[in-house]
Amino acid sequence: MLPVADRAPSTAPAHTPPEAPAPGRPVVEITALRKSYGSVEVLKGIDLSVARGEVVCIIGKSGSGKSTLLRCINGLETFQDGALRVDGQPLLHDSATHMRALRQRVGMIFQSFNLFPHLSVGRNIMLAPTLVQHKSPADAAALARTLLARVGLAEKFDAMPDQLSGGQQQRVAIARALAMQPQVLLCDEITSALDPELVGEVLRVVELLAQEGMTLMMVTHEMAFARKVSDRVVFMHQGRVHEMGPPAQIFGAPQTPELQQFLASLHD
Repeated sequence: MLPVADRAPSTAPAHTPPEAPAPGRPVVEITALRKSYGSVEVLKGIDLSVARGEVVCIIGKSGSGKSTLLRCINGLETFQDGALRVDGQPLLHDSATHMRALRQRVGMIFQSFNLFPHLSVGRNIMLAPTLVQHKSPADAAALARTLLARVGLAEKFDAMPDQLSGGQQQRVAIARALAMQPQVLLCDEITSALDPELVGEVLRVVELLAQEGMTLMMVTHEMAFARKVSDRVVFMHQGRVHEMGPPAQIFGAPQTPELQQFLASLHD
C-alpha cells in the first residue's frame, strides 16, 4: 500500500470542483494540537498528517494520549489549541453543521461494541444511513447485507446483538461504521475487550480493509499486527509524538530510550 504521493499521477481534469479533495492532500491534518483536562495537559502539541489509503498504528503506554487523539479527530473531545482538518475541512466545535459533516467523514470503532441491544444486527447498521443520509429502508437494508457479508456475517442480519460472540459484535460495529462510507476509520483498541481466541477474526477484517485501501488510524497493543499491516507506526509518549516511522524502523531499530524501554516491556 503506497502513500498517495508514490502512486501514478492522476489523469483527472484540472478543473476539480472545490469540494473535492485535492490530489495528494492528507485525509487527516493535525497541527500543534493541544488538549487538557483541567490543569493536566494530555496532548502537548501534536503534528501528524495521514495520507489517503495509509494505515497508521499508534502505540505507547496507557496515558500517553493515544485514545484522546482519536477522540479529538472524531470531534468527541474539544481541544484547546491547534488545528485539525479531515478531508480538507476544519473541525469547528461551535458549528453543528460542520460537526455533522465531520462525523460523516470519520468512522470510529471503540473497545466496547456499543451496539443498540434492542435492535437487530441489520437495523443497527441501517440506523445511521436512514437517519443521517436519508437512505430508503430498502437501500439501507441492501447496504447492511453487503457490509455484513464483507465482515463475514452475512447470515446474522436478523440476529440480536446478545446472540453474538464478542468478536462477532465487534465485526458488526465495523460494518456499522463503514455504512457511512467514511474517509477515515479510527480504531481505538478494538480487540482489547475480546477473549484472545476472538482477536484474530476482528483483525482479519481490519487487514482486509487495509488491503482495500481504507485510510486507517489504529490505537493498538497488537504489535505483530501493527508490524504487518501499517505503513507507519507512531509511538506516543507523555502526550507527544515521540518517534514515528515505518514498522521495520520502529520495531527493529528504535531510536530513543523511551521506545526501546516500551518495546522491551512488552516481552517482560
